[in-house]
Amino acid sequence: MSGRIDVIGFGAIAVDHIVYVDRPLSAGKGKVTGRRLAHGGNVATALVAVARLGGRGAFIGWLPDLADDVAGIELQREGVDISMAPHRPDAAPIRSQITVGSDGERFIAYDDDVPHGTSDSLAEETFTAAAVLLVDGYAVHSEPAVGRAKALGVTIVADIEWSVGEATDRVMALADHLVLPMAFGRGATGLNDPVDILDRLWRSDLTAVVLTDGERGSYLRQIGDERIWHIPAIPVQTVDTTGAGDCYHGAYALAVARGEKPLDCAAYATAAAALSVTAEGGRSGLPTDTACREIMRQAAAPTIVKLR
Repeated sequence: MSGRIDVIGFGAIAVDHIVYVDRPLSAGKGKVTGRRLAHGGNVATALVAVARLGGRGAFIGWLPDLADDVAGIELQREGVDISMAPHRPDAAPIRSQITVGSDGERFIAYDDDVPHGTSDSLAEETFTAAAVLLVDGYAVHSEPAVGRAKALGVTIVADIEWSVGEATDRVMALADHLVLPMAFGRGATGLNDPVDILDRLWRSDLTAVVLTDGERGSYLRQIGDERIWHIPAIPVQTVDTTGAGDCYHGAYALAVARGEKPLDCAAYATAAAALSVTAEGGRSGLPTDTACREIMRQAAAPTIVKLR
């Protein structure tokens, strides 16, 4: 792929076996109404979202030898550049079993006993080819690569869902944008209120911290702004929430690469994530830029929840 890339990323890449049932997951049991084999993974799906939205994304994490690279070939088919990704014979996608209830909520059981991260010897040109590096929680396996990107002036967007302790703290410390699930924010800080969580996670060298909270929308604190914002979710008919967070991160990272302010990045990502849940699977509902701009016209405006 020639020309400048908007977003590079490494992290989870997965093959998902999805089962749909006729009752909410809270019912305990239900009848199977459908099955689907799909491709997923936090960063991998986020990069597909970048491509669907008209951006240029590249996966730079470990991939297996090309003859066995089902997940990588699928990324390439979706418009994601894999030409700079390092290869190793034991690399493989995460395998996930996903159960989706009648209300669109899902439970993911995954086997991630595979190599994670990327090569520590990636060429400098790999990092400087892009405006933004997107990483997820598996970046702890390649912390030096995140540090190199940071030192080269690449903007780091971090999607962290869980912590493994100090290694996770170090990766988060390298991030310019922390885009985190509310559950992680509460677990990491021991606090419940979004405003308090944002204040606890804030650092003077950050550009933004975002807490995503599903149908309750998201909360944001950004550099140079004394306000904390709530971005309402956009009501849609939910079919499957698989991949919604990944879509959010991809759209957010692309908006960052395009030079938009964090609040505008979050509004754009909110629209993309809303559209993504209106179809089955983690990628089939990923929207175009045109669709996002259209639904944004229907969205409620962000509101101030605190003025410090």
